[in-house]
This record gives sequence, C-alpha cells and structure tokens, in this order.
Amino acid sequence: MALPKSDQRYEAGDAWLADCSAHPALIRPAWDSEALAPIVSGGRWLAAEAQLATRYPMVVRIPAEHRGPVLADPEMDKLWWLVPLDAAEELADVRQLVVRPPGWCLRCPPTGWQMDGRMWITRPDGSGRLTDPAVLAAAFGPGGYRLPAEAS
Repeated sequence: MALPKSDQRYEAGDAWLADCSAHPALIRPAWDSEALAPIVSGGRWLAAEAQLATRYPMVVRIPAEHRGPVLADPEMDKLWWLVPLDAAEELADVRQLVVRPPGWCLRCPPTGWQMDGRMWITRPDGSGRLTDPAVLAAAFGPGGYRLPAEAS
C-alpha cells in the first residue's frame, strides 16, 4: 500500500526533516517505499532518549510552545526529543535521559504519518524549533517545568 501524497499541513516539517539528513534526496524515496528514513544526528540536532512508558508525562509537562519535535516508538518503549547540538552537557545530570552523540542514526517516519509503530508526538513544523535543554531538564524535575516569573 503506497503512502498518501504528502499533506500540505506536513510539507514544511517533512522538508525540514529531510534537509537534516546528509543525503536529503534519499529521505522521501524511503518514505514512499514505506520505510523509516535514517537521519543521522549531529547536523542540526541531537536526540535525547527516554523510556516511553515511564516518561511520557514529561512530554505534557512542557507546554507545546516550548516543545520541539518528539518521536515515539511504543514497541521499543522509547521517546526521543530533538534538542540543540550543545544540549549534552546541560542534560548530563538528568539520569532518565540519554543524549545520543553526533553520528547516531534516528530512523524517522514522515511528520504526518505513523510508520513501523513510530509516530511524532510533536511534529517537526519546518521552523527548526528544538526543545530547549533547560526546559527539558526542568520537566524531569520533581515539580516539572514552570514558566519564568517574568513570563507569568
């Protein structure tokens, strides 16, 4: 069964995600053949990995406007937040997260489609917005993420 043609709502996110690959021209053909596209971290983002079953509440602790793309794989019990390239040091003390190094391959579905059980909880929107590591670390704290006092 062929995938539906790209929905315009997801086109910007798909284009951004493909452009994150060292070989962008290979991404859409992978999706068209119903395969997850291998996108190597370190070009534009790193992947911060956590267990899905016990860490999903952390996704909703971060308001949507402060959350970058989040990919889930229920079968593997994994969540991946796309974070800035300098996030590893800031997240090093968050035991529930493993920041994958540059060169690590994240197999991604297109932004508007679930594939091989993987789905975007928060889709890439084409803006390049990533989850701020300070916000992600705060979400894993006992009280969760809170807006700074001056933003209230």
